[in-house]
Amino acid sequence: MYATGQGVPQDYAEAAKWSRKAADQNNVDAQKILGAMYATGQGVPKDYAEAAKWFLKAADQNNADAQNILGAMYANGQAVPKDYAEAMKWFRLAADQGLAERSCSAARRLS
Repeated sequence: MYATGQGVPQDYAEAAKWSRKAADQNNVDAQKILGAMYATGQGVPKDYAEAAKWFLKAADQNNADAQNILGAMYANGQAVPKDYAEAMKWFRLAADQGLAERSCSAARRLS
């Protein structure tokens, strides 16, 4: 609601605060959202290491989008060591959940 301004004034910092509360309670969607907020600097300081931490938490709970993003982070060495094998692992997990087109496209670039 705060991120999009639905029913309340748009406020990314407030959105980050509430996303953090939900993410700390293992809400997978909130973990992915918080990862994206840290990756873009919306409502929080831009911090790719913190983004990777939250994407990993969501990916470990089988969130395909977070798995795909984490794959890209490993492929590019963004806040994590560049590791093509690790990237392929995450791309495959995302593809197995239906993100085949995006994940396979990214994986082909690594092959």
